[in-house]
Amino acid sequence: MVETSIFKAPVAGPVALRTLNLDGDRQADLSVHGGAHKAVYVYPSEHYDFWRAELPRVDLPWGMFGENFTTAGLLEDVRIGDRFRIGSAEVIVSEPRVPCYKLGLKFGRADMLKRFLASGRSGFYVMVVKEGVVQAGGAIKLLERAEQSVTVTDVTQLYASKHPDPAILRRAVDLEALSDAWRGFLRDRLAQLEL
Repeated sequence: MVETSIFKAPVAGPVALRTLNLDGDRQADLSVHGGAHKAVYVYPSEHYDFWRAELPRVDLPWGMFGENFTTAGLLEDVRIGDRFRIGSAEVIVSEPRVPCYKLGLKFGRADMLKRFLASGRSGFYVMVVKEGVVQAGGAIKLLERAEQSVTVTDVTQLYASKHPDPAILRRAVDLEALSDAWRGFLRDRLAQLEL
C-alpha cells in the first residue's frame, strides 16, 4: 500500500488557494512533498502532445502528471522568482519538479522517472505569496519578471547534468525563491566544481 495524492481530476467552480495547497487537495507525504515552496504543481498542457507520442497506449487526461494546474502558455522558461496573479491569488515560481517513484507507479512504468527527467518537461512548483480564489479557465498574469534569476530549465539541468554550467550555478545558489534544500544542493554542487 502506498499513500499518494498524485491522482487528480478537474474541478469546476472556485477553489481557495492557500499558503500550502488548494482547498480539497493535500500532499500525502509531507516529508518529501508539500511545504511553502511546493504549494502548487504547474504542468504545461503543451507537453501532453509529446507524451501522447511517447506513450501512445496510455490515456493522458489533464492532471495525469499529478499537477494541480494544467496551464497553457507557461513553460519551463519561466524564471525562479517570477510572480504571477492567478484569480485573486499571487504566486512565485519556486522550483522545478523532480518526481518521486509514485509517478512511475501511476504510469505503471519503471522507466517513467528517467524518461520524465530526460524529457526536460518537468513543470514547476509555485509558492503562494497571497492567498486567494482560483478557478479553471482563469487567466494567469505575469506581475513581475525575475530578470536576474535563472529559468526552471536551468535549475533542472543543474540537477541532472554531470557537468553543470558553473556560471548558471553561481547565479542560482542564492536565489531567495528557491527552498533551503535546493540552495543547499546547489551550493554542494558548486563546491564540488570549485575543488
